[in-house]
Amino acid sequence: MKIGVLALQGDFSEHVSMLKKIGVEAVEVRLPKHLDGLSGLIIPGGESTTIGKLAVAYDLMEPLREFGKTHAIWGTCAGAIFLSKDAKADQPLLGLMDITVQRNAFGRQVDSFETDLDIEELKKASDTDHPYHAVFIRAPIIESVHGQTKVLSALEDGRIVAAQEGHLLATSFHPELTDDTRFHQYFVSLAG
Repeated sequence: MKIGVLALQGDFSEHVSMLKKIGVEAVEVRLPKHLDGLSGLIIPGGESTTIGKLAVAYDLMEPLREFGKTHAIWGTCAGAIFLSKDAKADQPLLGLMDITVQRNAFGRQVDSFETDLDIEELKKASDTDHPYHAVFIRAPIIESVHGQTKVLSALEDGRIVAAQEGHLLATSFHPELTDDTRFHQYFVSLAG
């Protein structure tokens, strides 16, 4: 299995490292031809407007949309914004996942935080009961999910931070900045 990581901007190298850690071949994606032969794609955190503008500049928007119709895509933080149908901002979006996202929902960089999340899907997939330690950096919130999209995790106050729609996955936090490989393993199972 080969998983791509969109490598236009952001923390793509950390995702590549996590995939290698679990024994999955990882490829950096910068051009449409780099999507060939991939089982799935991760869109990393970074700056969603910049990722979108670069995807437009490199003629990646339509190839990414086509890829996402039949292949697994996971957007983390800025990647979740880019994957969404609505980010309440004038910026390029793939419009693949039926979620509404609010950018920088927790405030500025100094408002970044870490917390433990109870994620049932990860518990089922990994046979472990311990919570998932999530890192939030200038994170978005998934304001609402629509259609077939299901909530995977929310904070204690009810704000949604992880969702799934079939083979599409969105997280507000950065699993690539932890030592816990369960989310990457879960995504690989979706891509398989």
